[in-house]
Amino acid sequence: MVFVYLILAKPNFNLSYVGWTTNLKKRIKLHNEGKGAKFTRGRKWKLVYYEVLDTKSNALKREFELKKDKKLRNYIKKVYFKKMF
Repeated sequence: MVFVYLILAKPNFNLSYVGWTTNLKKRIKLHNEGKGAKFTRGRKWKLVYYEVLDTKSNALKREFELKKDKKLRNYIKKVYFKKMF
């Protein structure tokens, strides 16, 4: 199992980051400890979306799609905020 995920930076959730991993819980923990991707260091992150894929190759393709598709990322953010309130 391989995960593609989207996280938002706390507290205002303006920044988003898309990545892939084989251990989702551990990866989010690393991001929040400042040991994740360079872009994510120094911030606290909230997991708001993930997909499960069968291969690393498929995960990398999907990650690329999510990174480039700003409309989809904004839609996911909007859905997340509706769930919060």
